[in-house]
Amino acid sequence: MIRLIVGLGNPGAEYAETRHNAGFWWTDLLARQLGARLVPDRAYQALAARVNHVAASALDAGPLWLLQPMTFMNRSGVSVATLARFFKIDAAQILVVHDELDVQPGQAKLKFGGSSGGHNGLKDIHAMLGTADFWRLRLGIGHPGVKAEVINYVLKKPSADDRAAIDKASEQSLTALPALLAGQMDKALALIHAQPPRPKPPRPVPVPVRVPAPEINPGEKP
Repeated sequence: MIRLIVGLGNPGAEYAETRHNAGFWWTDLLARQLGARLVPDRAYQALAARVNHVAASALDAGPLWLLQPMTFMNRSGVSVATLARFFKIDAAQILVVHDELDVQPGQAKLKFGGSSGGHNGLKDIHAMLGTADFWRLRLGIGHPGVKAEVINYVLKKPSADDRAAIDKASEQSLTALPALLAGQMDKALALIHAQPPRPKPPRPVPVPVRVPAPEINPGEKP
């Protein structure tokens, strides 16, 4: 079961709307949904919120912690490891929400463990926890197509359409929160990875059949 949810991003107004802050957007959305307030906490160098009794299925698990490290992306592990060790939260009880280049906007993917895929926030969390065995929610932001453009790309705003798609995927993934908190990870995977049903093709409009008028011979009366 998940006891700590970490949203990754960079602090400061100049980064607030950039793609690299998708993890912050997600945890802001979650905090609003739960009626929680993320506040500065010096002990963890982060914005943090403690939420009690978030789901009936998780009442015995203790509080849920929300965390946004304020250490900049490449030092995110400092905040995560400090809080996790103090409250004795195992790595497998941590969900890290972050932007993902290899997933298209409008999609979210849940994953356990594995490599960082070049993401500096994940790299530092791995280093500070001493393990990669934590959960990740990968929010698709798309790829610029050229590796040399990646840094510039993640530190820019997405288009209005891409931002709307990212927000929609975030809302969809939040439906899995009760399953995540209850440790029902298979169910959470199914909910997060579910694709919206394809719209049915419109029914063909029947073409009216025209009946030709009967021919009239010149000698006949109409």
